[in-house]
Amino acid sequence: MEEEYGLDHAIGIVGTDDEAQTYCCHADEDDDDNIINHAWPQTYRRSMDMFTGMTPPSISFLTGSPALSSPYKRSQLSLPDEFTPTQPLMSTTSLDKEEVPTTLTLRLSTSSFKSSYSELPQQQKCSFSQSVLNAINVLCGIGILSTPYAIKEAGWWSLSLLVIFGIITCYTGILLQRCLESSPRLRSYPDIGQAAFGIAGRICIAAILYMELYSSCVEYLIMMCDNLSALYPNAHLDFAGMHLDSYYVCSIISTLVILPTVWLRDLSLLSYISVGGVLTLALVVICLLWVGVVDGIGFHPGGTPLAFSNLPVTVGLFGFCYGSHSVFPNLYSSMNEPNRFPSVLIISFITAGLLYMGVGICGYLMFGEAIKSQFTLNMPVNFVASKVAAWTVVIAPVTKYALTITPIVFSIEELLPSVHQESRSVSILVRTMLVISTLVITLAVPYFGSMMALIGSFLVMLVAVIFPCICYLRINQGRLTKYQIVVNMFIVLVGVICAIAGTYSAVTDIMEKKA
Repeated sequence: MEEEYGLDHAIGIVGTDDEAQTYCCHADEDDDDNIINHAWPQTYRRSMDMFTGMTPPSISFLTGSPALSSPYKRSQLSLPDEFTPTQPLMSTTSLDKEEVPTTLTLRLSTSSFKSSYSELPQQQKCSFSQSVLNAINVLCGIGILSTPYAIKEAGWWSLSLLVIFGIITCYTGILLQRCLESSPRLRSYPDIGQAAFGIAGRICIAAILYMELYSSCVEYLIMMCDNLSALYPNAHLDFAGMHLDSYYVCSIISTLVILPTVWLRDLSLLSYISVGGVLTLALVVICLLWVGVVDGIGFHPGGTPLAFSNLPVTVGLFGFCYGSHSVFPNLYSSMNEPNRFPSVLIISFITAGLLYMGVGICGYLMFGEAIKSQFTLNMPVNFVASKVAAWTVVIAPVTKYALTITPIVFSIEELLPSVHQESRSVSILVRTMLVISTLVITLAVPYFGSMMALIGSFLVMLVAVIFPCICYLRINQGRLTKYQIVVNMFIVLVGVICAIAGTYSAVTDIMEKKA
């Protein structure tokens, strides 16, 4: 490392431009007592690789795999994936002289770093076609179930919003790539936040990313419960003087089925299964078309051209469809040819956009104003294709839920005292409490469409529209043209307006349904 960078002193800037403090750390091979100052979260990148299924780890249960038994050890393994401790996140040579980079300086002995790095497994790289499939897999999610409902809410002209959001979010995905290219030390979304706004930016972006993952777990559980209760509408349970209807019974059963998968520490089996998410989605779409064409439901033209009052709800629903930016840095870093990342995004966004639009149009033409927040709930249960679609939607969350909540578990375990980080019982307790908390929210707010609109309006607008632009402007300040600045500021403004209007509308809708 000394030969590569020509220095045995790593100089970094900690804080913002207004509160910059310079430190020099001598990385001597004999200095084994240096302290590593880790910035939370250290487990983000590796856990997100597990979540996307791009580089799935080996499988083990909580009682095994001591190499990954604590967040601290996981963070040591992921250091080269996140950033090199002895070098600033932003290279001072890549910035103008008058700019002050925002970095984190970490002290580590050269010998210990070399030994730990040599023990790391080499990360697998993806070809162009594999990267396209990975991108389509993360883009085509459960949002497709609500696209007919979104059209019903705001009318046919709202499809233009689907196209506009697709263009904007594809562009902001490319902005994330440009941020990553500003320094080889940037490998994940929190790294970009740290490079732009210091440790506060890293923590803020990471917290919002984890909130997005957590809310997705709630959506998975609601989706599973809705479709399971539709299959067994007469299920009920009387216990201790309480009457539990079908939804409550199915919620408890779904939670009990999901819970053992969450106790798995390494989820390679589920990772490989989840990569087939596109196939699962295709099966549901085929079932929808089968019911419409073969089983005789048919397509019935009609509907409202534009319902302006319901437009904010549709904004959130369509925004949710493109909320995959949290894993784009991982996808970019995993490519054999990272310079082709824009082509990967363009192909995947076009594919996902056409799929969302096609399903939305077909579903709305089939069920009209009676369409529900999930089109599977409208499909007649007496048809075989309807049952296949319903059971597919019920089973899919069993694999997705555990993978989605695992990054959150790792981040919480990082914050625990070191004496508890090795405890298997504490790890089981954390995971169980998280699952129970999503069950409580599912029972309290069992509205799939409204929750999706809320997530899409608030969290996805921040992660996929606002943050990429402001981080890009911050990292590249002083080196952008006026046109680039205006375009990005305009996108930020559009994102803020959509976030405010959509969030207010979604919260109001939830409160009205609760009342």
